[in-house]
Amino acid sequence: MRGDKRKYTDKQKRQAKHIAQGYRERGTSEKEAQRRAWATINKETGGGNLSGSGRGHPDTHESARRGGRIGGSRMNSAQRSAAAKKGWKTRRARVHQH
Repeated sequence: MRGDKRKYTDKQKRQAKHIAQGYRERGTSEKEAQRRAWATINKETGGGNLSGSGRGHPDTHESARRGGRIGGSRMNSAQRSAAAKKGWKTRRARVHQH
């Protein structure tokens, strides 16, 4: 049966709940937040781990690892460039002060 969550552990259900909550706080609809949350759990843990296949495989944490890099900054490329130039200018100035 599609959408059946009986094969997931309590920990996986808890993780999905927290992930979905994060999406909802950022304005995603309830249905989409749930879809993304379970997609994330499936990617990290290989699906339901209550019994059967997938229990002996380590979790990847791929989604968590990528999360900081994708959309982590709210700056666009021009703002990032300006911030980098400002930082470089500041470091140069401080080197010449000493």
